Amino acid sequence: MVDTDLVRDLGVPDRREAAADALVALGADAVERLVRELTDEESGVDWRPISDVLERIGDAGFDGLLRGLVSASAESSRKHIGFAFSHLGPSALDRYTAALSHPVPAVRREAVRGIQYCGEAGRTAVAALLPLLGDRDQEVARQVQDTLIFQGPYVIPKLQRIREQGPGRQRARALTALAELGGEPALSRADVAAIERLIRVKLPDDRPEGMWACWNHWIAVPGGDQAGIVQMLGLVDPRPVTFALGNDIVDADGHGCGQDEPHDGYERVFVTPELDGWTLVLGAWCDPCGKERSEDVLRLCTELSARYGRAHAYYYGGQGDGSAWLVAEQGTVIRRYCETGEGEDELLTLGEPLPYERARRVELGLRPDWDPAEESQDDEEEWRWTAHDLARDIARFFGVSPLDISADTPSRGTGVVALTPYGVAHGVTAGAYRI
Repeated sequence: MVDTDLVRDLGVPDRREAAADALVALGADAVERLVRELTDEESGVDWRPISDVLERIGDAGFDGLLRGLVSASAESSRKHIGFAFSHLGPSALDRYTAALSHPVPAVRREAVRGIQYCGEAGRTAVAALLPLLGDRDQEVARQVQDTLIFQGPYVIPKLQRIREQGPGRQRARALTALAELGGEPALSRADVAAIERLIRVKLPDDRPEGMWACWNHWIAVPGGDQAGIVQMLGLVDPRPVTFALGNDIVDADGHGCGQDEPHDGYERVFVTPELDGWTLVLGAWCDPCGKERSEDVLRLCTELSARYGRAHAYYYGGQGDGSAWLVAEQGTVIRRYCETGEGEDELLTLGEPLPYERARRVELGLRPDWDPAEESQDDEEEWRWTAHDLARDIARFFGVSPLDISADTPSRGTGVVALTPYGVAHGVTAGAYRI
């Protein structure tokens, strides 16, 4: 019988190594007790050192975790056992591959994860993974899709073959994986045509829906001259899209902004149809306060306002990340203000406070006109906290906020996704999006 204290010592840093060695020496006799520890809600032992010990024990450790996965009745127990099972490493690769045919979906799913966590060694199991793109359990099929994407462009030819030759039940997720890995260049002409046809079918019944991105940037121009706005901004290759597709692209690009290159996420924008008298251009490229884009957005809004009377640019952080607004009229910048918590926000301030800003300060009991250098610390903090979330309200006051549009918002025309000058020069990141 395994000493309980020996297992619990895996949770004590200065005893962990000795306890692990002792448990490995016990071999198969320690497996049942270690797996049971994973299901104990009161245990102070993390799953990682338990998984490490079971990996060192070998086949008996794998079999014990597999039995635990099959018999676990509570979701929390299944989760902890699954973590340990899927992290047994490349030494378990052959066993993971064999487990792909197990009748219990949870075992198949965790075996797929295990192959993914084997890294490059997992490439040898790709052929065994492909049939599970059509698994009857959607969680298993989704995990296979994600794992194949994780393998990288190496699997593109194999996925293209499925698209061309089937089997049919694998083709849908193969298409999603191809789009994520290689974008449009990885798709056949037939697939691109089918996607474009699906968009055309959906467009007549498409209705406005609000943005949902974590970081929201947009330019607002009165009227419905979408083609003229596209031309003035230097956008190219506009393609009709549904609101769901346009918003999904903006959200995905926003999450990628700055991940690999300083300007990633600036390649595309979504230009809406006319919405209650305004046309909106959505995307990180429209950022009025970021150091990479602020001066160009200032210039673009100035030029747009000279032609259309007004042009505004906004930033609104959906996770409490601040606000910024820029208002231009008749070719002149009236106001630019940022409150994002960055140290140099005040350097971007231009013009006098907007009437809406003044009115909001009066509501707070603050002076409508102010000099930050003369404000008390309490007054300054109160205004900053208020201004942190103000972009959405200012956009709504002037016209339309993309965060508040809905199916009831008056709409005329069709939205398009277009390449920015940066996108033309650098290409577009691949991705799979909802239509």
